[in-house]
Amino acid sequence: MKNRVQNPDAGRIAIGISKITGAGISKKTGAKSTVPAIGKIYDCLFASYGPQGWWPLTDLQKTGVAIPSKTGSVRGYHPADYTYPQTRNQQFEIICGALLTQNTSWTQVEKALLNLKQIDSLSPEAILSLSPEALKEAIKPAGYYNQKAARLKTLAGWFSELEDRIPAREELLSLKGVGPETADSILLYAFKQLSFVVDAYTKRIVTNLNLVDEKAGYNEIKALFEENLPQDLAVYQEYHALLVEHAKRYYQKKGTRGNDILLKYIF
Repeated sequence: MKNRVQNPDAGRIAIGISKITGAGISKKTGAKSTVPAIGKIYDCLFASYGPQGWWPLTDLQKTGVAIPSKTGSVRGYHPADYTYPQTRNQQFEIICGALLTQNTSWTQVEKALLNLKQIDSLSPEAILSLSPEALKEAIKPAGYYNQKAARLKTLAGWFSELEDRIPAREELLSLKGVGPETADSILLYAFKQLSFVVDAYTKRIVTNLNLVDEKAGYNEIKALFEENLPQDLAVYQEYHALLVEHAKRYYQKKGTRGNDILLKYIF
C-alpha cells in the first residue's frame, strides 16, 4: 500500500498554513476565499492539542501511544506517524470503525472492535463467515447492531473483491449505509485520499465562527476546507481530528458555543 505522506514529521509544526497567501475568489461558489481563517484555526488547534494520531487501531492498543489529554478513548493512536494503515486488515478495521461509529461514541465502537478481535473476526473473510447472531452480539456495544451487522457483511463482501484498487467516492456512496461522512472517513484514513471529512462537530465550529451559514450543507462545508487547504494528507487527517477534539471540549452541550475561548480570539 502506498503512503502519500513520506515525511513522518509532516503536519507536526502546523505546516504554517495560516501563512498561505493569495486569498481570492472561490471557483465553485464565487465567494471570497477564507484561506487565512482556515489556516489560523488549524495552527491554533495544532499548537493547543498536537498531533492526534488518527485513525486509532486495535493493533496499537498496547504498542501505540496513549494520549491521556484526549477526551474519550486514549489508546490505539499513532501521533505524527502517517504510515498507517500498514496491513490489509488494518485498512478493513478502519472501514468497519467508520461504519460502526455512526450514531455512537468511539469508546463504544472500540468495545465492538475489540470484541471482534477477541473472536478473531476482524477481517473481511471472518466477517463473511461469522453467523449473523454472533456478529450482532460482538458489535452490540456500538448500537443499532441489527442494521450495522448487515451493513458490515455488505462492506466485507465489497472489500474482499476490491483487491488493490482505490474506490471512487461515488462507489462508496452506492453501498448501503455509507453516507458522505462515512465515505470520506474511509477514503481519508483507510485509503489515504484527500477527501475532507465533515461531521456534526465541524459544522458546529464553522457556523459558530460565521464561516458558513447555519443552513450550509455537507458539500459546502467540505468545499470550504478543500479549497483552502494545501494538498497534504497529514493536514487533512490532523485537521479533522483536531476539530473533533476541540468540539468535544467546547461544543458538547447546547448553548455553550459562546464559550469557545480558544478560537474566538483569532478572528
